[in-house]
This record gives sequence, C-alpha cells and structure tokens, in this order.
Amino acid sequence: MKRFLILVVTAVLLCGCSDSKEAGKDKAPEKELITVGFSQVGSESDWRMASTTSVRSAFEDGDKYNLIYDDAQQKQENQIKAIRKFIDQDVDYILLDPITESGWDSALQEARDSGIPVIVCDRRVAVADNDLYTAWIGSDFELEGKRACEWLKRFFEAQGYTEAVNIVHIQGTLGASAQIGRSAALEAAVRENPTWRLLDQQTGEFTQARGREVMEDMLKHFGDRLNLVFCENDNEAYGAIEAIRAAGRKTGTDIGNGEIMIVSFDSTRKGLEYTLDGTIALNTECSPLYGPRLTELVDALERGEKLSKETFVEEGQFSIYPEVSSTFIDGKNYEVMHLTQEVIDERAY
Repeated sequence: MKRFLILVVTAVLLCGCSDSKEAGKDKAPEKELITVGFSQVGSESDWRMASTTSVRSAFEDGDKYNLIYDDAQQKQENQIKAIRKFIDQDVDYILLDPITESGWDSALQEARDSGIPVIVCDRRVAVADNDLYTAWIGSDFELEGKRACEWLKRFFEAQGYTEAVNIVHIQGTLGASAQIGRSAALEAAVRENPTWRLLDQQTGEFTQARGREVMEDMLKHFGDRLNLVFCENDNEAYGAIEAIRAAGRKTGTDIGNGEIMIVSFDSTRKGLEYTLDGTIALNTECSPLYGPRLTELVDALERGEKLSKETFVEEGQFSIYPEVSSTFIDGKNYEVMHLTQEVIDERAY
C-alpha cells in the first residue's frame, strides 16, 4: 500500500512539473521598458504643441518606452524641478527642450553624477562643460534669420525698391536660442544694408496675445513710417496681423504705398495659409518634428553607440512671390519654395 501511495504521489508531482514547464513556454519573458523623462517648455505656440505631439507620439510606445512628460509652463525653475524629479525616478534618459540657454549647469551636473544621459533638443544650453549633456539636435536659428534677411534684400532689389525699410522687430522669449540667433541675423543685416532702419525691438514671448500688444504699441509710436515687421514666430505674426488690421492698415509687399510687410518663422499650417494669401510675405521653416529623431538617438545609446555632439535639422522656406527662388549664404544655395495649397496639404503640421 505504501509503495502504491508513493507511486501515485510521484506521478502527480511529475505531472505538475510537466504542466508548469509547458505553461512557461507560452509566457513571454517581461521586457524592461526604456524610461524617458521629457521636460518641455510649455504650450505657448502652435509650433510648441506640434513639437510636443511629435515627441509624445514617438515615445508613447507601451512595448518599448515609458515616457514621463512634464510641461514647464514657460518657467525655467519648473524645468529644473522636473530634471531633479526625473533623477529621483531613476529614468534612463532625460530629454530637455530648454526655455533659455543659461542656468543649467547645476541640474545637468546632477544628472551626469547620476549617470543619466541628457539629450537637448530644439533650443540650446550654454554650460561651462559641454560634457554635461550627451547631444543636441535642433535648428540653426541664426541661419534661419540670415536666409530671411537675404530673401528680403534680394526681393527689394528685384522690385527696384531703394527707399527706407523701416523695421520693427517682435522678438521671441529673450535668452531663448531661437531669439538669440534670429535677432543676431537681423541686427547684422541692418548694419550691412544702409537703407534698413531698425525702429524698435520688443519681446512678443512667442505668443499671439503678446505679439498683438507689441504691434499695437509700435503702430502708435511709429505710425505710417513703419513698413516691415520681423516676427520671430508665427503666433507673434498672428497677433501683429490682428493689430495691423484693427488699426486700418493693410499687409502686403507694396511698402512704398503704405502696406506693411510681414516676415515670420516656423511655417506652421496656419502660418503657411497666411503666406499663401500674401498676408505673410516670407515664412522660414523651423521643424517641430523631433520625435522620430529623438527615438533614434535613444536607441543608438541603447546599442552603445557614440552620438554626434550636435545635429542640425534641414528646413525649408516658403513664399508666393516668384522674384526670389533661392538665397546664397556662406557658400551654399538654399531653395525658396513657391507655396501652393498642395504643399500645405502634404505637410505633417
């Protein structure tokens, strides 16, 4: 009897072990997700929201990444808090789109001490030790500005316009890389072109509401003398257009007969629609579609590859005016695309 019981128990145990092994074959091993913390400037513009959507869409892949997103609401102190929170959460990587260039040394040093690579995108950081961040990817903002100014110069030449170009400049958030680069390009162009006069510069903070306020103030101060507005993003241009129309002025390229010419940056869908109808004379692209490129950089680091310290994204330029089809800057030609509705329809943002 004892022998029979032993045989029964042994058979049950063997059966149980066999079932357990078979069950294990059907169960895939759990894959550890790559945790990424993303500190974004905020949602101050159409461009910014398109950028956020691009990054979140690329990293919100539940099978590979775990994205922790933080909206800084245009405050650098919130971004620094976010970086420290990411460190406490022991993320694998930190993505940072910085509000301004300066003020990052301490937070990035803490990330480095914790062994967390930081990838900076869009705007730059100015730090004492560039090894505090792993890589930067973004736009050449000064080149964007140079391309816009060269287009203006060639356009006026093609039109035979030799009178004064009285410019008001609605800048972006002061200290932001886009503001620094685009402002530097315009200021240099004003020095190089004797008929160009820079009447005033004020920050529009990259927002439509502030762009309108600044434009209203400039119209009051300069009246009919003002004939060109250099806006550092599309949302500022929208606000400027509202103010110009409310004041009874017209937008366009006939500045010798009282129209106000508008130059803008970003090339968002709405911005290009204004460009298509001639309200904005020239729109220089600043691509917000960083998401896929950032996943490529993270994946490369996962494979143990060394990244380039900086990567520039390629960008276009759009106008309906055929007088200038390209610009030539620092030994290189840049196409100016003739804008059509088909071009707008094919764009991702």
